[in-house]
Amino acid sequence: MSRLEITLSMILTLSVLINIGIGLYTRLLIINLVSVSEELSDLQIMAKGFSSHLKSVYELETFYGDDTLKRLLDHAISFDEQMKTFEYIINLTEEDQETDDDYTDESEDQAQAQTE
Repeated sequence: MSRLEITLSMILTLSVLINIGIGLYTRLLIINLVSVSEELSDLQIMAKGFSSHLKSVYELETFYGDDTLKRLLDHAISFDEQMKTFEYIINLTEEDQETDDDYTDESEDQAQAQTE
């Protein structure tokens, strides 16, 4: 082997190793992003639940017009609106779940059609 062939082989090997490393790192980042997306989705659901519960408590005759509850309700609504800014991250996993649900529904429909 000539010196040029050895150099090119080393460069090729190094390039392949770097590409494998970049691929593994990208996979790790995607896994982390999906995890964060799922957690944000759960947090958004909890915030909406808290806001609706607080609103129902505020509307009770006993607490209606209470300033502290009104400010807390306003704060909860503001927090819920702030969570909506993360919709683009949350939608990353929701689209996958909807696709999976659609596939499951279609499979169940086909199974029922076959049994009839």
